[in-house]
Amino acid sequence: MSRYDIVIFDLDGTLIDSDDALVRPFLALGMAEGDITFGHPIEEFCAAVGIDVDEYVSLYDTDVVQPYPGAAGLIDGLDRWGICSNKHPLSGTAELTRLGWNPEVALFSDAFGGAAKRLEPVLDIVGVDAQRALFVGDTPHDAECAVAAGCDFAWAAWNPRTAATAPMGTVLTDPRQVLDLL
Repeated sequence: MSRYDIVIFDLDGTLIDSDDALVRPFLALGMAEGDITFGHPIEEFCAAVGIDVDEYVSLYDTDVVQPYPGAAGLIDGLDRWGICSNKHPLSGTAELTRLGWNPEVALFSDAFGGAAKRLEPVLDIVGVDAQRALFVGDTPHDAECAVAAGCDFAWAAWNPRTAATAPMGTVLTDPRQVLDLL
């Protein structure tokens, strides 16, 4: 019997290497690179820095984002998986479609009213108790989401940005290591 019934992933920085794609629109809209941070609900971050979210989304290039090495093999090896992301739904859905990935559920920023994501709605939709779900992400906010929901958490340290922060807990250096946790 598997330890978990479902694996839920953050998308940006976890399954897909999207840092450059996320930064480009902000730079084009006049932000300094040093002022750009990751892991926020896109609507909140755009509002905080005075950028129109629709303008940001129109400049975001969903075609340049690629899965991290090993992510596609991981997805192929899972029976049940989902997405819980602060990403805008237009770009998130476009990327999943382009990659041919079909999660059981994919909730983006619109599902949380533009506020920070929460795992509880994902768990409700899939009908899985928090103790039977694993959340994999790349930011402290992702870890906080897992704790708040009562899920186990694993760091996507195959993302160099995440690996550099030396997170505590379950640290994975290759996406396929998720399968070892099941």
